[in-house]
Amino acid sequence: MNQIQEDKNLNLSLVFVLLGILFLLFFIADLLLGSIVIPFKQIFFSFISSAETNETYRTIIIDFRLPKALTAILTGAALSLSGLQMQTVFRNPLAGPYVLGISAGASLGVALFVMAFSSVLTFGIVSFTGAWTLALVAWAGSFLVIILVLYVSMRVNDIMTILILGILFTSAVAAIVNILQYFSNESMLKAFIIWTMGSLGSVTKSQLTILVPAILLGIILALTKIKDLNAFLLGENYARSLGVSIKQSRIIIFLSTSLLAGTITAFCGPIGFIGIAVPHICRVIFKTSNHLILVPAVILTGSIVMLFSDIISQLPGTQSTLPINSVTALIGIPVIVWMIIKNKKFTSA
Repeated sequence: MNQIQEDKNLNLSLVFVLLGILFLLFFIADLLLGSIVIPFKQIFFSFISSAETNETYRTIIIDFRLPKALTAILTGAALSLSGLQMQTVFRNPLAGPYVLGISAGASLGVALFVMAFSSVLTFGIVSFTGAWTLALVAWAGSFLVIILVLYVSMRVNDIMTILILGILFTSAVAAIVNILQYFSNESMLKAFIIWTMGSLGSVTKSQLTILVPAILLGIILALTKIKDLNAFLLGENYARSLGVSIKQSRIIIFLSTSLLAGTITAFCGPIGFIGIAVPHICRVIFKTSNHLILVPAVILTGSIVMLFSDIISQLPGTQSTLPINSVTALIGIPVIVWMIIKNKKFTSA
């Protein structure tokens, strides 16, 4: 028995090492590739201020590609972890980080600013504040929706009822956004549509000082509830029998999901399918439902998938860039379809 456990631990360690190597390779590739392909040695020179550093390459790497690569890592980790939490809590394999209306709430905040309030801000305020203001209003919208869900969760014991209410909130918010789109002018509508396509490149180094702590806090909250997530796999009654406070766990898990998915949506726009697909990929790779393994697994795997998506979206060697949301959809949808075909009956385990 001990030998079997040792072999299992060795295999897990080997998989994590391989994923770590893959992570480093994609991170370096994301710095190298783009409209201008940068020589590998310039990455090293750019960080040590060598006399051999090409200043143009250094500016591209430090000011543009490094923040974008870090944003991709944070995005993949945050969306994947929030998706894992939602799939476990709702025991629904198709639950994603936006199942509670977080993305819809962020869209409402942006829609109100871009297509309603910005029409009266004609003195350069919109252009001056730019993407930072859009991020803040999106953040506010996502937290407004999660507060409504938290209010309901404190009074409703049935988790499926909360899921249905989350879907209803999403539909109501989407209806308001559609009305705003109908009455908006062409330039405002275009700005909103561009935001909905998602972007990793709009996050600056100064904005990362807000993005990083918010994502780290969301991850820390998730780590504190690993045991509760494992208990939720067998149902709330079982979790309650183990002494788990269902309402308290829901609140902390929902707050974690709100911080993770809401922050990413605010700064990068709605990026779909990563939160649904990556947890399934990790369950297949690691062959476990233990969140002590799955939580670090989805963080690492999600980062790899988003780095790969960012590389693809840049169309290396060309001046064109694909919307990141389209790339993640093309990657995530086949995984979901494959899971449906492979497993006729879904289980979150």
